[in-house]
Amino acid sequence: MGRYTGPKCKLCRREGTKLFLKESLCVSGKCPLLKRKYAPGQHGAALAGRSKLSEYGKQLREKQKAKRIYRLLEDQFHSTFVRATLQKGTAGENFLRLLEKRLDNTIYRLGLGLSRDTARQMVGHGHVKVNDHKVDIASYEVSVGDKICLKASSPLMARIIERLGNGKNEANVPTWLTLDTKTLQAQVMAEPAATDLPQDIDTKLIVEFYSR
Repeated sequence: MGRYTGPKCKLCRREGTKLFLKESLCVSGKCPLLKRKYAPGQHGAALAGRSKLSEYGKQLREKQKAKRIYRLLEDQFHSTFVRATLQKGTAGENFLRLLEKRLDNTIYRLGLGLSRDTARQMVGHGHVKVNDHKVDIASYEVSVGDKICLKASSPLMARIIERLGNGKNEANVPTWLTLDTKTLQAQVMAEPAATDLPQDIDTKLIVEFYSR
């Protein structure tokens, strides 16, 4: 599958908010969004604050923001939305829940990867095991009861254990997951609850965009 390889900070500037795509840079004082709070491009600064988004524009920007946060291209993002609409319950909540249960996002939520790109690379390079089986598919959907760990031979083990143990970038593990920071053994304890889902994504706008 193709992927975006351009400047990540431009994506944050285009959406006007931090998407946390570049690990420690996003939480430092060197984040480009702090210095240039306007869209990238030749006319970005001149148009800052002047343009008023239409309803369609608001829907598009919210869709693009969510897509870029989870690091998906349009086809996979839209197919996940279609799956959500076929499930019982609220489409928007189902949508975020499916995105959260992707294996790459789960590794990120556990704090094993400092960004979703790093987590996806860990999965793709075969460092991750689910229920004692190597899984190298980033879109793999975890289920309640799944046990997740890194391969014992992974060179990342010692580095991550040290990082989580010394308090730097300590894992802020959501309630639907558990993690032993000494062994890096994790388990999916429940389905992500509504309170576990990102609160900064307006799924109503995304539903409206795809329902046009």
